[in-house]
Amino acid sequence: MVYRVRVWLNRTYAENVFFMDQLRRNPSDRAVEIHATHGDVDSPVLAAADTAELEPEGLSPAAYVEFALDQCQRRGIDVFVPRLHQSAIVAHRAEFEAVGTALLAPPPEAVAVFEDKVVAYEAVQAVGAPVPPWWRVRSADELVAAVEELEADGHKACFKPASGAGGVGFRVITRSPFSMVQLSGFPTPYVPLDLVVSALQQSEEPVDWLVMPRLEQPEVSVDCLTGPDDRVRLAVGRTKDGRRRGFTLHEQWLEPARRIAERFGLHYLTNIQFRMFGDRPVLMDVNTRPAGGLHQLSLCGVNAPWAAVQLALGEDPGEIVPPFLGQDYTVVTGPRPLRPVTLPQQRPQESEPLLPAVPAQTADASEPDRATASKSGARAATPA
Repeated sequence: MVYRVRVWLNRTYAENVFFMDQLRRNPSDRAVEIHATHGDVDSPVLAAADTAELEPEGLSPAAYVEFALDQCQRRGIDVFVPRLHQSAIVAHRAEFEAVGTALLAPPPEAVAVFEDKVVAYEAVQAVGAPVPPWWRVRSADELVAAVEELEADGHKACFKPASGAGGVGFRVITRSPFSMVQLSGFPTPYVPLDLVVSALQQSEEPVDWLVMPRLEQPEVSVDCLTGPDDRVRLAVGRTKDGRRRGFTLHEQWLEPARRIAERFGLHYLTNIQFRMFGDRPVLMDVNTRPAGGLHQLSLCGVNAPWAAVQLALGEDPGEIVPPFLGQDYTVVTGPRPLRPVTLPQQRPQESEPLLPAVPAQTADASEPDRATASKSGARAATPA
């Protein structure tokens, strides 16, 4: 008898409602029940789940692991996809396995390498993957020195936190003075160097920044699915050039991504991002988690979330080759339902769903099934 699979996503991105949709639409028609937790009662992932709870606030990483173990045992979780406190959680993999839960995340050694971008660049460069020049900056003087060296070589300088995700803290350095130009349009990532230097000199808080040249488009995010045996089962590049999106299987992107995934044991779903430095692609970032745009691979006939769950359950899906590459597309937003009332805090003895699930939004029945763009948040673009 084939049993249902119980999957938990903790405090994840709103886009992962599409991850959840794909799990339910798995090609084997296997029953999947999804549990979600979040700190925001209005996160759409709570409404999209079969059961949901608000996460307690202010937990230390160690306390969060205890919370997670309780969730897995009490909810009968088969596969846990951790985002929040991923590094602390994967360090306790054996304890999760003891309660019957497989972690859909890389081992702690791999996660640790890519938590710090400077450590990651050094490690990746050592295995022969292409990286841009970079400087680690902790003071105003170090920032100015790095910017001047980049500008002397004809590059624009940018910086971002050495540890961070999602583009938070990314800025591009400009020599133009702050003026009404910055106030007359939409906010931009550009900041005058003198303002940054002044802020650093006046701040009592230390900074830890990665300074590097601003890399050019196209940006290619390679979604990888790698088994616990370190063998890549799937690698597809999602291209971004302005508003236009597409897909690629070109080896200039896939080969370094596979090398990184295999050499560092980036098990299950990871996302490896590249941009152009001059005429060659170089590494921009490595995410040891599923990308928010992973669901877009459905436009290539691939259900990556389900293949990853299969791997986590010990059911090898084998090598996955996209049956086709979807046409170019763009990404648009759409409404998703929210929970109608506030979720109560976690109830330690509760075994039933805290609220009835809100039915997930579905595409209009008049839309052809192949037009998965309406479900995946993507729209096909008219060829230029």
